[in-house]
Amino acid sequence: MIFPRYHQLEAVRSLVDQAQREGVGHNYLVEHSAGSGKSNTIGWLTHRLASLHDERNDRVFDSVVVITDRVVLDKQLQDTIYQFEHKHGVVQKIDESSRQLAEALESAVPIIITTLQKFPFVSRQLAKMAEERGETDGGVLKSRNCAVIIDEAHSSQGGETATDLKEVLGGQGLREDAAKSMAEDEKEDMDELYRSMAKRGRQANLSFFAFTATPKHKTFKVFGRDGKPAHRYTMRQAIEEGFILDVLKHYTTYASYFRLLKASEDDPNVERKKAARALARFLKLHPHNIAQKTEVMIEHFNAATQHKIGGRAKAMVVTGSRLEAVRYKQSFDRYIKEKGYAIKSLVAFSGAVTDDKLKDVTYTEEGMNLGVREKELPEMFATQEYQVLLVAEKYQTGFDQPLLHTMYVDRRLAGIQAVQTLSRLNRIHLLKEDTFILDFVNDRDEIREAFKTYFEGAEIGEDVDPARMYEIKSELDADGIYVIADLERFSAVYFKPRHRQSPNDHQLMNAALDPCVARFKELQQEKPEEAELWRGKLLAFCSLYSFLSQIIPYQDTDLERLYVFLRHLATKLPKRGAGPSYQFDDEVRLEYYRLQKISEGSISLSDGQSNRLDGPSEVGSGVLREEALALSRLIDVVNDRFGTDFNQADQLFFDQIIEAAISDSALRQAAMVNPGDKFELVFKNLLEALFVERMDQNEEIFARFMNDRSFQKVVTGWLSTEAYRKLNSPGEDANVGK
Repeated sequence: MIFPRYHQLEAVRSLVDQAQREGVGHNYLVEHSAGSGKSNTIGWLTHRLASLHDERNDRVFDSVVVITDRVVLDKQLQDTIYQFEHKHGVVQKIDESSRQLAEALESAVPIIITTLQKFPFVSRQLAKMAEERGETDGGVLKSRNCAVIIDEAHSSQGGETATDLKEVLGGQGLREDAAKSMAEDEKEDMDELYRSMAKRGRQANLSFFAFTATPKHKTFKVFGRDGKPAHRYTMRQAIEEGFILDVLKHYTTYASYFRLLKASEDDPNVERKKAARALARFLKLHPHNIAQKTEVMIEHFNAATQHKIGGRAKAMVVTGSRLEAVRYKQSFDRYIKEKGYAIKSLVAFSGAVTDDKLKDVTYTEEGMNLGVREKELPEMFATQEYQVLLVAEKYQTGFDQPLLHTMYVDRRLAGIQAVQTLSRLNRIHLLKEDTFILDFVNDRDEIREAFKTYFEGAEIGEDVDPARMYEIKSELDADGIYVIADLERFSAVYFKPRHRQSPNDHQLMNAALDPCVARFKELQQEKPEEAELWRGKLLAFCSLYSFLSQIIPYQDTDLERLYVFLRHLATKLPKRGAGPSYQFDDEVRLEYYRLQKISEGSISLSDGQSNRLDGPSEVGSGVLREEALALSRLIDVVNDRFGTDFNQADQLFFDQIIEAAISDSALRQAAMVNPGDKFELVFKNLLEALFVERMDQNEEIFARFMNDRSFQKVVTGWLSTEAYRKLNSPGEDANVGK
């Protein structure tokens, strides 16, 4: 028997009381810290809502649908819900096909557990089932009241998949509302268009209960009320009450100091940014770099971690790419074998990885784990046979392993991703007294800033201005890439009544889009920077409309048609030429390398202000095509220096920072409307991110900037002044953001 903790009991009771009092058709946001027992809270809430009755003893909800955003159904979540109810037919997990989901919805199964990704295909299955029964006007669910419980709501509230869910569950009621709106506007034969609009807003027969530890601005606007959650259990509360551990209490950072030399006689001209990335990749994958870090990690695990949690402690290595994960796995196995340590590792990455050093050789997760299948991996890692898990974009969210004590980080983390990844360590265990993080990449202040946002509960910031969407629309209309006739032709086919749809419709829609694609290609050839700026405006409009239409009942057929048209056009526009790519394995060699501990101790979250969550801003779209420079000069920029006598190469590094900064659309807007001192406040927030992104290019300047406050102040002031001057100089607008 499992007894709820106080915050779980309070959350479930509060949500059930509100749902009973308010009835169906309302949204509730639940902000509970990672590791605070969210799965159990969802399980208890699910069963209480499934049996909830109103004052007249009528059921409030016909079905409770539990949604997870993961492609593979969350086994932990489904098992938790199952354990509370064993009666046949009450709970159904959808782990096969969209047909299975359609049948469960049509049968009004009391509790349905499924993934979000199945909903786009449900309408087709419902229509097929109706056709099999000989029904001519079927394929739509009867109007039923549903409670939708969303796990990881911060990643589930946007996109067309979420609107597909509302369309399916809206059922017959949504169609009736759409028909009513169409009649009020005195329109005919536009059912599909009005249904498309209706599914974006709130549905009277649906209540959403959204759970997340890391809400975004959008999450608050869609599911919250007046910028507040319906229930909150913060990271600070959970730590103080002993339900999770403070993962930042023991945080150690390392820095790599290195010198690269040009090994070939040639000194080709290269593009700065791409060549700098290639040099960073060269260093990250260099055998000496991986070997040095492998030694640090394994020796630390052997000396410290493995003795924790009664000798059962485990570690996770977070790598920057799938190829890095492969190289680290090989390096770990070699080093462990040489030392004879009783340590075994597993690796987790998706798909097959090709190593450019070995032709015709590919690596898979199952192959490198000697037959351990993907579904078996969490269970195998939980056994005493394995101690270390190396990951690349896997198991960094939703992975619950209380024996995980140590994390070795060799990839850049920021914002929500930093909180989610590092929080894998916070689960409690009877013998677990602390955790440990060893970070090769990230800055302590940036990690602190990411956690501080959610430590005492996230706060909503500035809203997006809806007028900006209309401004972007006007700019798009005026640029001539599409004309009204293109939009009319496309809409006539896309929103055609279903009984008149045919297999040729896809071809007809493409024919309506092709003239627009041709005009874009012509602009791309003549003025590539303007073409990319236009693409950015298109994406900005789609992003703003997708978000705003969930909270503002526009009921504007012109906006809806343009959104659908541009969303399809975006997928057909040719990508910008990637330009040259570089591999410097033969042209560059590593002359010097040193790995050094630069800080250790707790990262405190008690002091200072947290960042508020601002609304979506205009999408940055400018791309600077960088001028070529000699490879030898670029190497000078990324080489480590130990003195303070910065030279011309260091100046080049600062020039790159300024160029990247002035291409940021939000910064350009800030320069237009703010005086220099206010502009510096905006510039400072961007500057740290730019330095972190370019840390591999100049370790010495990076280290001084992050650790020397007086140096940081001087550099920030100088770079801010220079960027402000460039952005406000006559003629600069013609070059910025392109």
